[in-house]
Amino acid sequence: MSLKDILAISGYSGLYRFISQGRNGVIVEGLIDKKRMNATGSARVSALEDIAIYTDDKEVPLKEIFRKIYQKENGGQTIDPKLATDKLKKYFEEILPEYDREKVYSSDIKKVFTWYNILLDLKMIDLEEDPKVPEVLTEVKEETKE
Repeated sequence: MSLKDILAISGYSGLYRFISQGRNGVIVEGLIDKKRMNATGSARVSALEDIAIYTDDKEVPLKEIFRKIYQKENGGQTIDPKLATDKLKKYFEEILPEYDREKVYSSDIKKVFTWYNILLDLKMIDLEEDPKVPEVLTEVKEETKE
């Protein structure tokens, strides 16, 4: 799944697709409503590819969280993000038991579930592994040995 062109914008609900670079920011299109807008330079825009969840000892990329949800739900929707906070946290704990409870807020968990459901509805979840990654890692390891 390529999450580099899918954006979350602070202060706006939903997800957006990157269209192009504008003079004063980026031009994006809502994944659901297909409306275009200019996200100004002062807006906090994050590509889903760059988002990770804190655990006790590392950060887990959002793609891996989506993969775990997908496997748990057998390719179906996850729980309703509007459920009570304790139910959301319990479910998230089943997916990622080692998540950092101090750094990961309930609002973050709600966003993960909301984004997953949006991408699944739009058939934008592709959980295939990138075949180039292992080759690159192998080449880097061999170069460092020399």
